[in-house]
Amino acid sequence: MQVKLFDSELQVMNILWEEGDMTAKQLSQILNERIGWNKNTTYTVIKKCIKKEAIERIEPNFICHPIIRKEQIQEQETTELIDKIFNGSKSLLFASLLDKKKMSASEIEKLKQIVKDLE
Repeated sequence: MQVKLFDSELQVMNILWEEGDMTAKQLSQILNERIGWNKNTTYTVIKKCIKKEAIERIEPNFICHPIIRKEQIQEQETTELIDKIFNGSKSLLFASLLDKKKMSASEIEKLKQIVKDLE
């Protein structure tokens, strides 16, 4: 199932992925503290996530449960980025990332291991 989440919806999902199931009220309080959203904004975004089947509403107490996994969204977003910006080329994406940032020896070793595991 492909679900396109906007930035506001990802804010909600990230909290649920980090913290697990919680009530809409708790979610609203966290989002108010972190980014200043009011209750109505939070509930509107939660309802959009429910409509997209990213969140399941469990009663009583309007408990929000993430249906989709973070890894699923990461994979979708990465694939979309590669297709849209790099014409489907993973190597161009990596070349772009590696060209713009200094990497530690540890990061370089991790990348070497990832490539080795793919062989």
